[in-house]
Amino acid sequence: MITLHALKYSRATRVLWLLADLGQPCNRVDYDRTDSFRAPDSLKQVHPLGKSPVIEDDGEMVAESATILRYVAAKYGDEAHTPPQDTAAYWQHEAVLDYVEASFAEVALQAILPAFDGKPVPDKARAALHQHLDYITQLIGDGPLLFGKRATLADIQMSYIIALLAQLDLLGDHPAIAAYWDVLQKQPGYIAALKAAGPMAPSV
Repeated sequence: MITLHALKYSRATRVLWLLADLGQPCNRVDYDRTDSFRAPDSLKQVHPLGKSPVIEDDGEMVAESATILRYVAAKYGDEAHTPPQDTAAYWQHEAVLDYVEASFAEVALQAILPAFDGKPVPDKARAALHQHLDYITQLIGDGPLLFGKRATLADIQMSYIIALLAQLDLLGDHPAIAAYWDVLQKQPGYIAALKAAGPMAPSV
């Protein structure tokens, strides 16, 4: 059984969502955040960078959300959370799955961090965020999810950053993304993950 090292209010919820969708249990080890909302030092005993999520399985340790999602899908032979591999949509999906943390997260955090501290979001950060939100609106298209009606690994990956932005009222004039977030919150795996481990985003 997979062991999941899960920090509260973190990307670990993504892994719980996928496991719930697949009906697979895990041994979850929970970690509370410090008073300054950082990961505790105890996570550095698991991963040198103190990262979460991290999974352990059959003596192997795997970090990085996108890699963990791919690992879990491969381990359990899951093909329901990606488009068929012989289609262009499959590679579009792979690109979006990596885009979330490789490109979008860094830009989003430039707005999230000051907003979380109750400070104004710099105009430059807000403009960059809106550029990415426009791009994600294009990705959603006719929706309701990124690749149609079924939640994919890319949707699960996207959910955490969108949750933070929604909590901080940073989605702005992007009704398609607000509607997308509403649909994400109705997914059975999302609901199960929050029931097991609490909300993705903290109250502000």
